[in-house]
Amino acid sequence: MKRTNILATLLIAVSLMSTGCGTSDYVQSIELTATTASVGGGLYNLPGWGATLQLQVNAVYHSGKTVPVTNAVTYAVTPQNNNDLGAALLPPPNTVTINTTGMMTAVNPTECTWENLGTATAPSWVLTGSYQVIATYKGMQSQPVFVGVASAAGNNSTGACGPAAAA
Repeated sequence: MKRTNILATLLIAVSLMSTGCGTSDYVQSIELTATTASVGGGLYNLPGWGATLQLQVNAVYHSGKTVPVTNAVTYAVTPQNNNDLGAALLPPPNTVTINTTGMMTAVNPTECTWENLGTATAPSWVLTGSYQVIATYKGMQSQPVFVGVASAAGNNSTGACGPAAAA
């Protein structure tokens, strides 16, 4: 009888371990995106003073489920490279701001991070700089996204700069 009880206990223990009982799901990664289409390769654009870009953050769990955590993260915004005139980009809250809900806004003074190497009739926009954004959730960081800023006070003949302004 003792052997039967031991065997039954062993079978129950193996069954519980194989069904995953006692294990918990955990956050595997953080994904940062924006609600608008990217200009390409994780690059987004703020087309001038007052323009907004809504960022979204999802926690991706080991099981594959995703949970929105946009309002529970902290954001780091870092200038990368130069404006269209070759000067270093100003850090936030100059040029861009971001609030706790992930809304990024181009503010005055808006710098242009695009340069037109083409002509007024056939523009060829080149990115000169951008703002790198990283979200942090429970100590885990997202992949970076990059945001270029266009301006109504750019250096081309129409006074505007950036792909959105040229369209």
